[in-house]
Amino acid sequence: MSGVLRTVNRIVLGLLGLVLLLVGGSVLAVGLGAKPPSWWVYDSRKDVLLGVADRQRWRDEGWWWPTVIAVLGVLVLLALWWLVAQFRRRRLAEVLVDTGDGEGARLRGRALESVLVSGAENVDGVEHAGVVLTGRRSAPRARAKLALAPHAAPGEALYRLGEDALARAKESAGLASLPAEVRLRAVKHRAERVS
Repeated sequence: MSGVLRTVNRIVLGLLGLVLLLVGGSVLAVGLGAKPPSWWVYDSRKDVLLGVADRQRWRDEGWWWPTVIAVLGVLVLLALWWLVAQFRRRRLAEVLVDTGDGEGARLRGRALESVLVSGAENVDGVEHAGVVLTGRRSAPRARAKLALAPHAAPGEALYRLGEDALARAKESAGLASLPAEVRLRAVKHRAERVS
């Protein structure tokens, strides 16, 4: 998704920039006294972009206001989608593995995530784990969430995760480092009765 979003961002920003440059440049040129082509929207320094007649031309048509409202609604929804997509954390699709022959290989990000999850869940006291890879293909970062059982020692769980799961993943993928952000939470449980 990050590649698609990056492409959409570039296209949208490029088109907006081009439109603003053309409109702003033409207004500046006409304002400075340049003679625009005959087909241009306005042609003198005192001319306005939309005159009174142009603004009121479609007022009495029944389809005009629903169309304007629908187009503006679609534009608002697209702008909201774009804004939300900017804040969504991007998941790494693949990791570049140095094979030593100069070519390299690509490892699916989801495969490495599942290996990290299974390694984390093998740690004593970890009931459930979730791992997401972020960052660049050549320098991934791991974000892990661990749900700890009531008897788990958080320090020991973190140490085991770093020494076992993360270290093995780093070595097997041939990475120089694999920084990780780990969030811990306790699993809710009922109080046990002591008799």
